[in-house]
Amino acid sequence: MRALRTVGAALTLCAAAWLTAAAPAAADGADGADGKKDGAPTEAGTNFRTATEIKPGEKATAAASTGDYLYWVFPAAAGQTPKVEAELKLPDGSSRHGSATWQLDVYDGLRRHQACASGTPARRAAQQDRSVTVSCTLRQVRSWSERWANDPLQGAYYVRLTVVDLPAEDLGLPIDAAVEASVPDAGGAHADGGDVSPLNPVLRSGTAPGTGSGADSEAPGDTSSDSADDKGGDIPHAVAEPEDGWGSGWWSDRWVWTVIGAALAALAGVGGYTLTRGPRFPGRRPGDA
Repeated sequence: MRALRTVGAALTLCAAAWLTAAAPAAADGADGADGKKDGAPTEAGTNFRTATEIKPGEKATAAASTGDYLYWVFPAAAGQTPKVEAELKLPDGSSRHGSATWQLDVYDGLRRHQACASGTPARRAAQQDRSVTVSCTLRQVRSWSERWANDPLQGAYYVRLTVVDLPAEDLGLPIDAAVEASVPDAGGAHADGGDVSPLNPVLRSGTAPGTGSGADSEAPGDTSSDSADDKGGDIPHAVAEPEDGWGSGWWSDRWVWTVIGAALAALAGVGGYTLTRGPRFPGRRPGDA
């Protein structure tokens, strides 16, 4: 009976661990659904400084001309795997003079181009095509990196969408673009340790981030005024900090597997003891004939 009670307690512990792991995922899905309803941007920036901020999970749209550079920016935290997808509605084939290649590029907060781990970042649209879709999935965002590496780090991520090859006669034709960014969590199996400041550029009037030029430029290494303004929240950054912060937090699905492993170890211990302790005879004591 004691062995059965131990097994029951272990199974109850496993069930509670699975329910705890499922709860955050359900909450994340609800927040994402609400974010798609209202407040989606209807325009795009024309460079890094004027990039339109979008929230993960919402679809931003923009009306532009063929040949324009369209920019958006979104936040990504450590442990997430950013994915961007863009769809372009093209003019009627009768007004175009040939095929065109559309390209989607993603840059981090240091404006380093990030390679796509999967997706189709460049696609050629034939003259008769009415739409084209491009996508890019980055590697998992890391919480730290070596100085020489080009790993994705937490912070702002810029999306640039443009045409790179088309007949000159088609420049200026109207297009409609729709962009959506998502940042699913890669999970505890891919978690890493460390900490680094988010790559979230400061936007100052008349000064390009990281260039040290303009009316508000300062000597290299002088961050005293930035720190003072940051405390008051007066300095605008490329993107707002995510609600859950930049780090992945203390929770990880590794906790679930740790609990399950402990429960299985307990079950194995109980089973081994039951098999090896030998038969028991109630009412008999050691030494009885």
